[in-house]
Amino acid sequence: MSTRPIMEAIYSLNPNAQVHCRDIDNINFIVGDVISKSDIEAEISRLETVFVAQAYSRNRKLEYDALNQLELISDDAAGSTTTHVDAISAIKTKWPKNNTGPVE
Repeated sequence: MSTRPIMEAIYSLNPNAQVHCRDIDNINFIVGDVISKSDIEAEISRLETVFVAQAYSRNRKLEYDALNQLELISDDAAGSTTTHVDAISAIKTKWPKNNTGPVE
């Protein structure tokens, strides 16, 4: 395992911690209270669960960013159309919050 998830878990539990970390069994707490290995592992698991649960959001953002939303909104206002709303609705349908997407 890389040290990144370990460090993210430590900073999630104590944002002010200063540590030197080689692996889960070699963590030197320089500043801040020592956090147990089991607490760090539990936080890694929690953060992974949150990351997976937010997959739909990351997928939606990729598609939202590909839209020229200001132009769509402006065109809709000028032409009394719903292109922007329709595009956003299609993305939300494609990437539902229950992470069952993509729904084509």
